[in-house]
Amino acid sequence: MANFNPGQFFNEVKAEARKVVWPTRQETVTTAIFVALMMVMLAVFFLGVDSLFGEIVRWLLTLA
Repeated sequence: MANFNPGQFFNEVKAEARKVVWPTRQETVTTAIFVALMMVMLAVFFLGVDSLFGEIVRWLLTLA
């Protein structure tokens, strides 16, 4: 196992943190809106699928 040097570790962490490219405010807002729209669309889709399967099960139970 290699020797652990905390000072070197923190220097490397700082060096890597300087390489991070943060998104602009516009990119963040655009991404948030896209995520919200996709979330609503998927919620409506799964509501429809769940309702359809619920009706099928209810219909099958009336046959018994």
